[in-house]
Amino acid sequence: MEQGQLKSSWESYKFPIILLGAIVIGCILGLILGEDADVLKPLGDIFINLMFTIVVPLVFLTISSAVASMASLHRLGKIMGALLAVFIVTGLIASVLMIFVVNVFPPAQGVHLDLPEAEELQPLSTAEQIVAAVTVTDFPNLISRRNMMPLIIFSIFFGITVIMLGEKGKPIVDLLNVLSEAMVKMISLIMYYAPIGLGAYFASLVGSFGPQLIGSYGRAMLIYYPICVLYFFIAFAIYAYYAAGKKGVASFFRNIIPPALTSLATQSSIATLPVNLAAAERIGIPKDIREIVLPLGATAHMDGSCLSAILKISFLFGIFGIPFTGIGTFVTATVISVLSGVVMSGVPGGGLIGEMLIVSMYGFPPEAFPIIATIGYLVDPPATLINATGDTVAAMMVTKIVEGKNWMDKARG
Repeated sequence: MEQGQLKSSWESYKFPIILLGAIVIGCILGLILGEDADVLKPLGDIFINLMFTIVVPLVFLTISSAVASMASLHRLGKIMGALLAVFIVTGLIASVLMIFVVNVFPPAQGVHLDLPEAEELQPLSTAEQIVAAVTVTDFPNLISRRNMMPLIIFSIFFGITVIMLGEKGKPIVDLLNVLSEAMVKMISLIMYYAPIGLGAYFASLVGSFGPQLIGSYGRAMLIYYPICVLYFFIAFAIYAYYAAGKKGVASFFRNIIPPALTSLATQSSIATLPVNLAAAERIGIPKDIREIVLPLGATAHMDGSCLSAILKISFLFGIFGIPFTGIGTFVTATVISVLSGVVMSGVPGGGLIGEMLIVSMYGFPPEAFPIIATIGYLVDPPATLINATGDTVAAMMVTKIVEGKNWMDKARG
């Protein structure tokens, strides 16, 4: 019996252990080789390119098939309502937590920079950014990972129209389901290459940027990294417990390692989506819920970005000598943090868009941009980890709201 349990445990943890081992070896190689480790980067780029190549058809097929397969639009409405509530509440919790932390430990304390003064803080109109975030001007632009939110909206509408066709739409539903399964099978094949790809990528990252991690932004990092670790283990444990009790907590942490490691390496919630969908399936999250919540979450649910946006805003306030206090300041910062998270759309380096938004909305001088861009780059790996893995636990909470508290037992039964 014990031998059987050991075998079962090894089967459960085999891939995460191999993946983690490859990353550790990659980090060691990065430290030993230094900048010469950059020669391994193409091996990592191959893996990331494979993930990005598959993600657009994956998102379209999984969402449209999940929506089209629903018996009624009522269930879709229930899922979307629960999803919206979970995304807003968890984003607010992350923002409020970081506001408290930066007031106790100001990230820019002791930093003195000779910069032009900030303009009077007058938020810019963001109507154009909002339109650009949810729509595109031409169909070819829709088939791009840089326009994930418009693609998701199109996929949902397509699924709804198939439902409205009734019996005529059944062949389309069957085709979408088969194509969706084919995409999932393709992901499982790509993941055989993941240990090599992620190991090589981490070697390159550590070799090229390791010294920066202990540079002049050390105080901001000393605040942000521990908060991310605590948020991952404490907040996510609470969310998972709400979703399914002790079983939910155990299942979440048992299955979340591959998505967590992938998000750290790729620094993209979108690139992590295929691995996240597989983890959600193992947890027992229903197909329609995981295939709606996770793609939407990869674009619009960004607890890690909320945490980092508050850090960047308070850092800029500090270096420009503006007090980061008052309810109005906190509310504005929270709204901007959520907005900047949505605008960056899960693309690596997309945080630059969010950072430009922060600088322009607050009226800081152009010199402020490279300052928070550097912070953004340094906090991006743990921020993406929180963003991506937070989508999975959010899907668990949505399942609890839609299916009831015993959803995990039903899934196993």
